[in-house]
Amino acid sequence: MPPPTVPFFLTSTTLAAAAAKPQRPGPPSPPAQKQQPREARDGSRDACASYTARMRLNPQLALRLFDHLLRSGADPDHVAYALALGRCARGRDRRAAAQLHAHAAKRGAASHRRVCNGLIHAYAVCGSLLDARKVFDRGHEGDAVAWNSLLRGYAAAGDVNALREFFVGMQARDTVSWNTIIAWCVENGEYEEAIAVFREMLASMECLPDRVTLVSVISAITYLGALAQGLWAHAYVCRKGIEVEERLSSALINMYSKCGCIEGAVHVFENLGAQMNVDTWNAMLAGFTANGCSEKALELFARMEITGLVPNKITFNTVLNACSHGGFVEEGMGCFERMTKVYGIEPDIAHYGCMVDLFCRAGLFDKAEKMIQMMPMKPDAAVWKALVGACKTHRNFELGRKAGHMLIEAAPNDHAGYVLLSNIYALDGNWTGVHKVRKLMLDRGVQKVPGSSSIEIDGVIHEFISGDKSHSSKEDIYEMLSEMCQQLKVAGYVPDTSHVLLDIDDEDVKESSLALHSEKLAIAFGLISTAPGTPIRIAKNLRVCGDCHNAVKLLSKIYGRCIIVRDANRFHHFREGSCSCGDFW
Repeated sequence: MPPPTVPFFLTSTTLAAAAAKPQRPGPPSPPAQKQQPREARDGSRDACASYTARMRLNPQLALRLFDHLLRSGADPDHVAYALALGRCARGRDRRAAAQLHAHAAKRGAASHRRVCNGLIHAYAVCGSLLDARKVFDRGHEGDAVAWNSLLRGYAAAGDVNALREFFVGMQARDTVSWNTIIAWCVENGEYEEAIAVFREMLASMECLPDRVTLVSVISAITYLGALAQGLWAHAYVCRKGIEVEERLSSALINMYSKCGCIEGAVHVFENLGAQMNVDTWNAMLAGFTANGCSEKALELFARMEITGLVPNKITFNTVLNACSHGGFVEEGMGCFERMTKVYGIEPDIAHYGCMVDLFCRAGLFDKAEKMIQMMPMKPDAAVWKALVGACKTHRNFELGRKAGHMLIEAAPNDHAGYVLLSNIYALDGNWTGVHKVRKLMLDRGVQKVPGSSSIEIDGVIHEFISGDKSHSSKEDIYEMLSEMCQQLKVAGYVPDTSHVLLDIDDEDVKESSLALHSEKLAIAFGLISTAPGTPIRIAKNLRVCGDCHNAVKLLSKIYGRCIIVRDANRFHHFREGSCSCGDFW
């Protein structure tokens, strides 16, 4: 008999009736039937065992099978309750969990350890932390599963104080406990805190990190651009013999790529062997693309197709980005067409955005506008942002103003749209337009994010804000900054004050403003803090301006340094007076 469509126990009357069934008084059994109750109990246990076995094999049908178990007249045991509660947790079904709780309490099964753990987990996942805590406080403090379930509940709820207090008060913390805290830090942007917790985990010697731990920690390192810490994490993986499977390999490739060490990413990728899957190929493709190696990305994509591995949407998004950044217009158009005709993948907004960016970077604004018009969906902010950015670069002010207003309409709370449109007006000398845009930004309460750059020195992250003079090493930094400016002038560098988008006439003030851009401050600190010839790696939250791009090219030649800057858009590898991204910034 197949399970019913609607779970039987979801109606409170049925559940109550089923729970009360054993307590109903019945007629006395005749003498000849003395063995019947035992046989009935054996039959009930057999039926329950049969249903729990089916629940294990079909966890998605656990609630329906539990319903059928009740219909059969058998008594559910603690295993059946636990499996049904697991389904409640996966489905975020608090109502069903509460009904199971009531049913188990009436049957005397709610005090069983496994049922309690299932209740705590289900309530915590559903956000009912008060209910989860009530069950937990009934004497299950020594159970690691109960502790971790409630810890995850606090993490999901985002209650920082309760989460930390509960974690500190845990009687015994295992790998799952530490992973929960580290993952929470990463998900909430507390990257340095995630690394600090990882160090505390190692120092506590309570347990050993596993692959899940390393994936979270490497993700935090990736965001910070802390290559030295990333190298240590990779060495730890090798030293401890941790298997580098798909997720960990992708995390390592991503880390090396986003720290500007593409050689490290290639080393990890080429040594994976049979562990390669679409995700690892995509990670390597994205690494080449972000580091200005568009040709290598296209070569790798061709190699991927030869292996017979089927690319997905992310693959084509990455390849189209490579074509866009590398200026391969024909190749990009071919990939876009092949995606649909060969692989049957319908382009989404990201793919159309890549094509718009491809045409815009090449200055093909007619084709870009045509692509926007033929899109089957409404253009999003990314599409308009690509168009406005290209209009700024190619000084197409008329189209830039039009696209800028569309960008603000698409993303009214994003400061980038206002800043880009303001830049368009400023470059055109239209200061009235600049003031109108900035007033609109002020009226809507949208604030511009200040430019900041960070650099890792001896495992410590140092952050610099554009125009900020409060760094502890400011005297040494500004002395180095002054030397840099003098060396640049000797090399023939002339500050491009068109990038100072302020309505002021004093060129000296404009040049001073450019000299205090965060990436230049970070480079000055890197020059005085590292040995000659050491690569300087910087992560910036915004896009590198054109003046800084030109200045850093010369600085890499003057000081004989490889300077790698990861900005909001891509990587810039400056070496011997040139950049991996060419003259387009």
